Amino acid sequence: MRGWTIADWLTAYRDGATPRSLLTEWRQMLDEPDAAWISVVSEEVLAAQLAALAERLTIAGHELSLFPLYGVPFAVKDNIDVAGFATTAGCPAFAYAPDKSATVVARLVAAGAIVVGKTNLDQFATGLVGVRSPYGIPTNAFDPAYISGGSSSGSASVVARGLVPFSLGTDTAGSGRVPAGLNNIVGIKPTRGAFSNAGVVPACRTLDCVCVFATTVPDATRVYDVAAALDLKDGLSREAPACALAWRMPEAPRLAIPAAPEFYGDKLAEQAFADAVARIAALGATCVPVDFSLFDEVTALLYDGAWVAERYAAIRDFAQTNEADIHPVVRDIVFKAKQFSAADAFDGIYRLADLKRQADALLAGFDALLVPTAPTHYRIDELLNDPVRLNSHQGKYTNFVNLLDWSAVAVPASLRSDGLPFGITLIGDAWRERALSAYAARWHEATGLPRGATGLPLPERTRVDAPLPAPEDDVIRVAVVGAHLRGMPLNHELTSRNARFVEATTTCPAYRLYALSNTVPAKPGLVRGDEGAAIQVELWDVPAHAFGTFVAGVPAPLGIGTLELADGRCVKGFICEPFAIRDAMDVTEFGGWAAYQQSLRATPR
Repeated sequence: MRGWTIADWLTAYRDGATPRSLLTEWRQMLDEPDAAWISVVSEEVLAAQLAALAERLTIAGHELSLFPLYGVPFAVKDNIDVAGFATTAGCPAFAYAPDKSATVVARLVAAGAIVVGKTNLDQFATGLVGVRSPYGIPTNAFDPAYISGGSSSGSASVVARGLVPFSLGTDTAGSGRVPAGLNNIVGIKPTRGAFSNAGVVPACRTLDCVCVFATTVPDATRVYDVAAALDLKDGLSREAPACALAWRMPEAPRLAIPAAPEFYGDKLAEQAFADAVARIAALGATCVPVDFSLFDEVTALLYDGAWVAERYAAIRDFAQTNEADIHPVVRDIVFKAKQFSAADAFDGIYRLADLKRQADALLAGFDALLVPTAPTHYRIDELLNDPVRLNSHQGKYTNFVNLLDWSAVAVPASLRSDGLPFGITLIGDAWRERALSAYAARWHEATGLPRGATGLPLPERTRVDAPLPAPEDDVIRVAVVGAHLRGMPLNHELTSRNARFVEATTTCPAYRLYALSNTVPAKPGLVRGDEGAAIQVELWDVPAHAFGTFVAGVPAPLGIGTLELADGRCVKGFICEPFAIRDAMDVTEFGGWAAYQQSLRATPR
């Protein structure tokens, strides 16, 4: 099981294995001392997760296709809440027990995934090196004398070593990319707001992005497709434009590369990047050197300007009373916030707006930027002796991306002659991560590299193209009854997946419709009973590859079951658990949700 991809886990279950049998055995591996973990799932919490998964599978009629991550273990950076685990953010005095999981974790669990542990990090996600933690220092997966990169150090380590097929990290200034580059794995840094940050301890809340690590691009994109969604509980969450899935990187893209790349004296990294540029050009890309000094100006705003005050704001209440409990390097960085005023913050906002206008104009001439993920590898002892300056070097090609509201995908490029990995990153405009991933998959396949540090080869057919509309025989017909109808607030969850409207019809006369309480946006519950009526529904053909992510976003007490239509056909559709109608309003008399909503608008207030 070590080194398995998501596809390997799913295949094992299709062949008759069970999550309980495999994960109980897998859990025993995690008892070994390992600085990559802050906490490992207890037997009790694992059993509870497995029981909940079994119950959801039963409710779904044992259709494994409804769970795109069924029984797949994953790890979560310990600044992201998971029910049943403490959240420490790398600081024992800060630890607390969340009563529910972060939205992004909940979405993955709803898709069938199982959390097996919380991973180490640079304290309060402040650092790109992975050495600023009282829980120990996760080492590089290829050479323990070297850093794993941070702040998502543990998340990258457990993936690179094959302990889990994917993990969640966070990225504010490069923490979802630098550890990927240093450990020969893939890191998708989504557009800001693509993943909800509800339940995530902020570093710089306006810049933070939950990110995905995996050994292959297909695994990372599978997780991305489940996790990415608008979350109304997070004021900074955003909805992807409908055209996001249609964007493509051309087969022969035009890429901007640094005219004078900086490697801080690392000749092996310099040669590795030159080789990568030559190989990507041989595959058809046009690589154009451009002046990157503009991005250095953007980077300067992050740590040398008022943005550092946002890091202080994130932990202000704790920092005012627990200063001694904060890692000294982290404390020195965060407390620089006291040097800046509100006026300085606005000056920084204005300056960034001007720089973004210039950066967007530069990017407009290219399909993407191509940069080294990290300019060099550092030994742990070097970092401990020079913690701030060397850390800043690691962010040379990452720090500016979130400030500019761009997307990025880090992907392995080669193994250097000293055995250490070298990675490249593709950077594009907002909402380009899916297109960048498709191109990165083709590149990764061409490298012939092993998966992380496992020594296992990349699976065949790793290519991951952005989804296309499915052919007519590769769809699942779904009946929608409420907020997913045309003109309703959740219809975008269908159209963004290239679902196609088929027809408006009704159920057989055996259903009752209820207006559920305390739902945003307002949602109905459809329940079959002995007495009922024909209820208006719409039929949509959802591409089969997108059906799992659609279902994963359906919140309790709603679910997907089988509806009977007026003409006797049976299709998948929205149903409601009976307990939810106890405090709901029966609106069956209106014959459908649209008519009921229209009645509300027509009623004088």
